[in-house]
Amino acid sequence: MKSKITMQDIADRLNLSKNSVSQALTGKPGVSDETRRLIMKTADEMGYTYTRRGNTEEAGPAAKPRTIALIASDYAFSMKSFFSDIYLSIDRELKKIGCELVIQSISPNDAASLTLPPFIQQRAVDGVLILSHITTPYIQAVLDTDIPAVLIDHHHPDLQADCILTNNRFSAYEAVRHLYGLGHRDIGYVGNISFSPSYYERLEGMRLAAFELGLQLKEAWLLTDAAEDSDEIRKRLEGLSGGPTAWFCVNDGYGFMVSSALQQLGRRVPEDASVVSFDNGYLSRLATPPITTVDVDLPLYARCAVERLLARLEDPGMPYAETLLHTKLLIRESTGNPPVR
Repeated sequence: MKSKITMQDIADRLNLSKNSVSQALTGKPGVSDETRRLIMKTADEMGYTYTRRGNTEEAGPAAKPRTIALIASDYAFSMKSFFSDIYLSIDRELKKIGCELVIQSISPNDAASLTLPPFIQQRAVDGVLILSHITTPYIQAVLDTDIPAVLIDHHHPDLQADCILTNNRFSAYEAVRHLYGLGHRDIGYVGNISFSPSYYERLEGMRLAAFELGLQLKEAWLLTDAAEDSDEIRKRLEGLSGGPTAWFCVNDGYGFMVSSALQQLGRRVPEDASVVSFDNGYLSRLATPPITTVDVDLPLYARCAVERLLARLEDPGMPYAETLLHTKLLIRESTGNPPVR
């Protein structure tokens, strides 16, 4: 027996569209007064919790400011540069339009038990921004509350939601083309494709570039199950016979570890092996030498996410959309011509 009643449940009971139910319960035009009363009565009978409001209350000058939640996993919070940059950008965008922001870190235990933050359980927020990957069942549990939500830097075929995404495939494609232009023909990959669809898409972008450029990628050099751990990265590189002349890494953490491991193993960067990473976080700048990386425009991420969420609040029934944002390759000292063999 379902413990939470959703708008879809009410729509199914009344043989109406979910959009009609949403319009009725949020005080939007588009349904007759009779239908609105029927939907509200059914919602009460089924135990669905919602905020009763009408157009005049919502449009008045003294209307309560909207409250938006930002949730992310403990892991995302631990990526201080990435999280703090996007959090500050989102906070800045919301303040421009008079919205309040609350944030909550989701622990692995909460994710496993599908324990939602109280402000989501009680529907005390108007919208939710979900940053990066938590788990698919957990994100679905958030979506099942019917609070308008936008996913940032994550999507999944099972999740019906608006998403703001990096164009991972074309960004990786550009990074590999850069290495090819320098003369590299032996290129490896480092990441964990089971962690996030984004990492798998970056591998697909690498394969697309290889296909168009006529490169033969050696499967032994595609480390698609590598943990983001410096000791493991060093051991994996140490165990390779020969090795590529360049590495494409799915994020700056991997890039930093690959660059460090190569140098620990007596290989110079970039004289013996080049390294490209992704995100333009602080690790790419702290590395010696600084790492060529794909720059993600986090303020643009924030602006697009807030704009999409506001549009969803105004029109709950509009089609879901995925927005792909372009990136920029920042060329630094970690990439150069391959060694003569």
